[in-house]
Amino acid sequence: MSLRIGDPAPNFKAQTSIGDIDFYEFLGDSWGVLFSHPADYTPVCTTELGRTALLKGEFEKRNVKVLALSVDSAESHKGWIKDINETQNTNVEFPIIADEDKKIADLYDMIHPNASETLTVRSLFVISPDKKVKLMLTYPASTGRNFNEVLRVIDSLQLTAKYSVATPADWNDGDDVVVMNSIKTEDIPERFPKGHKVIKPYLRTTPQPNK
Repeated sequence: MSLRIGDPAPNFKAQTSIGDIDFYEFLGDSWGVLFSHPADYTPVCTTELGRTALLKGEFEKRNVKVLALSVDSAESHKGWIKDINETQNTNVEFPIIADEDKKIADLYDMIHPNASETLTVRSLFVISPDKKVKLMLTYPASTGRNFNEVLRVIDSLQLTAKYSVATPADWNDGDDVVVMNSIKTEDIPERFPKGHKVIKPYLRTTPQPNK
């Protein structure tokens, strides 16, 4: 059965480019990003892993640990990492999981038969510290992912986990947010003292509360 948002993220043990890991132990109290790649030495994936490595500081700032997955071996990953570091002018330090038997790909429903019988599609999962799936993104193999969008969504998830707000279309960190309808309009000033606007009775905005 396929995973859905809010489901527990399946735990697993795996060989990786940095050694053996237990997924839950690796994450600890951090948020996690787990994302899959069709195979090693593929061009789009090379740019994606390089971009992720270049954003190391941004992920760390958000208390996020990153793991990639490919169906090739850990030794193959190590050779590929050298190419990534060379061509993308970076240093890949996060683990790349070796999933030769495709057990983890199956756990996370990363293989879509209508796209490919054997290759993982570009799946990406954001996992909260309580090990729940909070976001699922799936791209076709031909389209590279937008990691600025991944960071934007993590900002939204972390904000909305702490406050009774939602983030509107095209929201970026620092923009106004939407007050949840579970809060009565007369109660907004106490909950959100920075002020608010009532655009419609069901659409109330307030400055981002943690800024």
